[in-house]
Parts: sequence; structure tokens; C-alpha cells
Amino acid sequence: MELDIRYANHPDDTKYYTTEELREHFLIEDVFVEDEISLTYSHQDRIIAGGVMPVNKELQLEGSKDLGVDFFLQGRELGAINIGGDGVIVLDGKEYEIKSRDGLYVGRGTKEVIFKSADPKNPAKFYVNSASAHKEYPTVQIEFDKANPVKLGEAETMNVRTIYQYVHPAVCESCQLSMGMTVLEPQSAWNTMPSHTHERRMEVYFYFDMGENDKVFHMMGQPNETRHIVMSNEQAVISPSWSLHSGVGTKNYTFIWGMCGENKEFTDMDHIPMNDLK
Repeated sequence: MELDIRYANHPDDTKYYTTEELREHFLIEDVFVEDEISLTYSHQDRIIAGGVMPVNKELQLEGSKDLGVDFFLQGRELGAINIGGDGVIVLDGKEYEIKSRDGLYVGRGTKEVIFKSADPKNPAKFYVNSASAHKEYPTVQIEFDKANPVKLGEAETMNVRTIYQYVHPAVCESCQLSMGMTVLEPQSAWNTMPSHTHERRMEVYFYFDMGENDKVFHMMGQPNETRHIVMSNEQAVISPSWSLHSGVGTKNYTFIWGMCGENKEFTDMDHIPMNDLK
């Protein structure tokens, strides 16, 4: 299991970063690595985000010195959404079949977490988010049609999209983790506009369903000091609580969002008037 450590950044420092430094601190470039668990540990609310791609072998989450625990979920909860072929997640000996676009919430205290693919020629790709947890909540399997859909946006503003809430109070209980998937319609490019922040929660975006030459320009920074990071398919980006987060693509795409922090109120956003952006 690879664990990349990222430290927190002050907004006054971040506005002086070069393009290379922005990417070094906030971009998670290689989310999926064949037959590896590749995770990034961010000191922004101590979220862990990354990919699990079992091809020729099973992969198991483990404790580590970085986490200071005997097993991975000793003090954490976890959400997983599969964007690849059919797979299986084994929790303390019990198997859960996770098809493409299906999700799973795993509560604190689960000792054994094993990931498998049904077909090595079409491997599962489990995108995972994990947050610190103070209480145990039951495991919930979340098939795609059980996620809570919310339709938003207008064609005129190029942001017609459906938000599928997976780890969300409307679907299952969690300590502080929220997680879901947003699907943009054809001819839509903006994932949210006007932009917003929520000082009470940080967020990680994972972009996918993009072609080889497609890009998303992910906007970040404070409203009066905006920056951007150019994203390719199956890459993720860390968004601190002080940073706006919004993106526009060269075509429509899908992204998974994950949040943790002070609350789980999805609509608790501080919207930024368009004329305030600089």
C-alpha cells in the first residue's frame, strides 16, 4: 500500500505557487496503479483519497506507522465507488459484489478490507475516500440505483448535471464523510457555477469518463486570487476549505466528490458572485 503524505497549505502562501508547485501540492496524478493500493493522505481534515485496482491479485488495506493504528479502519470510515469492471470487496470475511458505478460505505472498526476483480481483463477500479471517525456505523451497500439523484443546472449555462449522493444522510449514516458522483450531460462543461466555498468542509474531486485529449480546467484559490490546475482523465485534486472549487471541461465528464469536516450539510455553501471572481 502506497501512502503519499500532503501537508496543509495557507492561502497566503498558495497564491505565490508556480504551476508546478500547485500540481505538486494539490493534484493526485496517478490515482489507479495496476495491482496496487495508491492513496494520498492529506492534512486537510486528514482525508485519504485514492485508487485500488486489483488485476492479478487481491489487495488488502493495512494499518501503518503514518496512521498510527493496527488496521486501516481502526479509527476511520471509508467510502468506495467502483468505476471499472465488476469487483468484490470483502469485509471481515463477508463478500459484497460491487458492479460498475456501485458504492459501499464501510464503518469504523472493520478489520479486514480486501478488494478483488471479477475479471482481470476488465478489472475493477475502486475509488476510495476515508475520513477520521469517532463512532461505528453499519456497512451499507449502495447500488447505483439506490444513490439519491438530484438534477441541477441549465443548458444555457452549460451545467446540466445529475448529482448522485452515495454517502449522504439521505442514503446512509456516517460520522463526517460525504461522498457522491456528478454526471454532466452532453454539451455541458461546468460542474458548478457560480463557484462556492464551504469553510466548514474540505473536498476532493476525482475526474473521469474523459477521452485521451480531453481536459478539465479545475478552478481553485480564494475568490480574489483564483488559480487553475489542468486535469486529465482519472486524476483527483485536493480542495482546502478556504478554496473555491469549480471546473470546466473541453467536453462533458463525470466526477466523484468527497468531503469531510465540521458538518455533512451538502447545501451549506457560500456562493461567490460572478463579479467577485478575480
